[in-house]
Amino acid sequence: MSRTSNSAVSASLNQLTVNDTHSSAASDASKVSNADVEKQVQQSETAPATATPRWWESKSLEHKPLDSAYGWIVVASGCVMLMFSMGCVNSYGTYQTYYHLEQFPNEHVSTLSWVGTLQFGVMNVFGIPAGILCERVDTRLVSFVGGVIMAIALIIASFCDDAIWKLIITQGIVFSIGASLVFIPSTSIPAQWFTKRRALAVGIVVAGSGIGGLWLTPATRAMIDQLGTAWALRITGIIIFAVNTVASLFMRSRLKVQTRDKIVDFSVFRDMRFLLIFIGAVCATTGYFTPLFSLPSFAQQVVGKSESFGTNLLTIINAASTVGRIGTGEVARLLGNINTMAMCTFVSSLSILVLWLPFQVGGTLIASAIVYGLFCGGFIGLLPVVMADLWGVQRISTIIGLLYMANFAGTMVGAPSSGAILDNIGNGTNYKPTIIFSGVFMLCSSMFFVVLRVIVSKKVIERI
Repeated sequence: MSRTSNSAVSASLNQLTVNDTHSSAASDASKVSNADVEKQVQQSETAPATATPRWWESKSLEHKPLDSAYGWIVVASGCVMLMFSMGCVNSYGTYQTYYHLEQFPNEHVSTLSWVGTLQFGVMNVFGIPAGILCERVDTRLVSFVGGVIMAIALIIASFCDDAIWKLIITQGIVFSIGASLVFIPSTSIPAQWFTKRRALAVGIVVAGSGIGGLWLTPATRAMIDQLGTAWALRITGIIIFAVNTVASLFMRSRLKVQTRDKIVDFSVFRDMRFLLIFIGAVCATTGYFTPLFSLPSFAQQVVGKSESFGTNLLTIINAASTVGRIGTGEVARLLGNINTMAMCTFVSSLSILVLWLPFQVGGTLIASAIVYGLFCGGFIGLLPVVMADLWGVQRISTIIGLLYMANFAGTMVGAPSSGAILDNIGNGTNYKPTIIFSGVFMLCSSMFFVVLRVIVSKKVIERI
């Protein structure tokens, strides 16, 4: 009896304890719930009245599927815009040949090369603010403004062809600022729309620069011959404005990038993989422009070919570059993006040191132009893809902008140094020191990418 009574009392006490616990928990939950409600009310009072983006901001399209039909529209848009931005840069050799032989015969080649150098160099260093704009402003607006700036720059340059320094400012610097606002969204946004065919998609986009150079080079040559440089610049500027305005309407970002406290995140420079890509890109761009700027004049001065033959070499490089930028996308699916990028820079160096350097024959110049175009174009097309693979598409705009600082450094060193070597060491006619300079830097680039490959994966045979 006593034991039963004690058990009952104990059970009652336990029940009371449980009830108190439940009551306390309910009270705490009520307090937490009330606190959450008060917090939500405060947030709603301080939050903006509407969540819709402002007119200059992009809307998120993450609900749209990857590898969709609209992604290919974005690819086509980027391809067309690069056709004129990078196409004009790649075809500058036509202007430089005319400036050197006709319009400014007393100017040094190194001085004339500053126009093309700054076209590419400033475009790359301005990639950082362009990347920031792409994360905060609708990419359609960014690319449209870029087209307007390019068109205005060329039209103003058409009235400034009496002094080379005026062309350096207009055709060189101002044009490149607009080209950067077109180039960064065109190379970064298409990667957001694809996973399976990302390398192919980006390859098609960057092939636009080769396509542009392919037809802009002979078209520019024809306009200069028939109308002069002034009207060649004006007509090109008008076409850029019209075509870029339409193409920019479709350059829509898929992801809504979260705004970060830091405007530019330089922490990526602490990543050894990025440093290797950065230094490799510096070396590659240091040697990249020598064939584009010097091969036509080499064919005329050294080999004794006609002016049209030199222009056709540029056309061949741009045609091969178009094929290379698309084709390496498929090759990269089999070999891996980093493997293919290292291979492209290595073979590019061989086309300079093995095919161009030892020979002074038209046939080997054509072979060198074909091989160089195929593989240097592939390297350019794979850079954004490797960036997306290693760091994701969310940060790709700003990371590509940082990477293209390397292109700026390489360009500012490469093209002027190449021209200075030709003027001072080669006395304006001996191209061998210039050719060696270009080929060695391209070879060094491939070595840095090989080291990157080893760091990413130590397996000898692996698609990476």
